[in-house]
Amino acid sequence: MGQRPWTGACLCGACSYAAEGVPLASLICHCRDCQRASGAAGLPVVVMPRQGFAAQGPIRTFTSLGGSGSPTQRNFCTTCGSLLFGLPSHAPGIVTLYAGTLDEPLRFAPTFAQFTSERHALAGHGLALIAHEKRAQ
Repeated sequence: MGQRPWTGACLCGACSYAAEGVPLASLICHCRDCQRASGAAGLPVVVMPRQGFAAQGPIRTFTSLGGSGSPTQRNFCTTCGSLLFGLPSHAPGIVTLYAGTLDEPLRFAPTFAQFTSERHALAGHGLALIAHEKRAQ
C-alpha cells in the first residue's frame, strides 16, 4: 500500500486539493513575496511532484514574481480568500502546498528555511515571548 495523499482545503471548505507521492522538500520560505502573499513572517511549504496533483472548487490564480525572480502562480479560494498552493514557473514539475491548509498539519516537518536574510521580528525568531497554549487572557 502506498503513502496516503497529502490533502488540504480552504477555510470555508469550498476548495480542496490532493497530492500523491512523497514530498520533495518541506520548508519555510521568508522571501518578501511569500510574506506579502500570506500576511505572515514566512510561508510553510510542502513541495510535491506536479504529477498526481489535483484541485477542485472556485480557485483563482494570481501571478507575481516569486523569491526566485521568476513568475509564480498563487492559487486561492474565490469565496474565503485562503491561499492554497503555488505553481512556480522556474520548476514546472512541482506544486507547492501551503502547509497551513493541510488536513493533517502535523505531517508537515520542515527541514530548512530559505530567504532567512529577509526574516524579521514578525517570525518571533530570537524573541523572548510569553507563550499561551490557548487565547491569551
